[in-house]
Amino acid sequence: QVQLVESGGGLVQAGGSLRLSCAASGRTFSTYAMAWFRQAPGKEREFVATINWSGSTIYADSVKGRFTISRDNAKGTVYLQMNSLKPEDTAVYYCNAGRYFSSTPRAGDYWGQGTLVTVSS
Repeated sequence: QVQLVESGGGLVQAGGSLRLSCAASGRTFSTYAMAWFRQAPGKEREFVATINWSGSTIYADSVKGRFTISRDNAKGTVYLQMNSLKPEDTAVYYCNAGRYFSSTPRAGDYWGQGTLVTVSS
């Protein structure tokens, strides 16, 4: 069982930056691929970025070059550094832990409760 708690969301102006954190419980954090997804109002949840145990990453095209995912296995935490934010980045951001390094969530993945990011124009 893995419990995920996100933090760091908030209101920011377009062009600004935010860093999201996701703290994971459990002793097997380093064995999980960690990911961020987001869901904007009225839209389906979409993939943002993922990182595997060794640091390999995959990004959605919409955030490539602006967002950086990283992890600290010793602290059991995954981060999402978001730069050059745009109003279309406004969404609830969810942390995900899964057994597969993929942009597609799977049944059995663990999810956090989400943190709201609002980017004003």
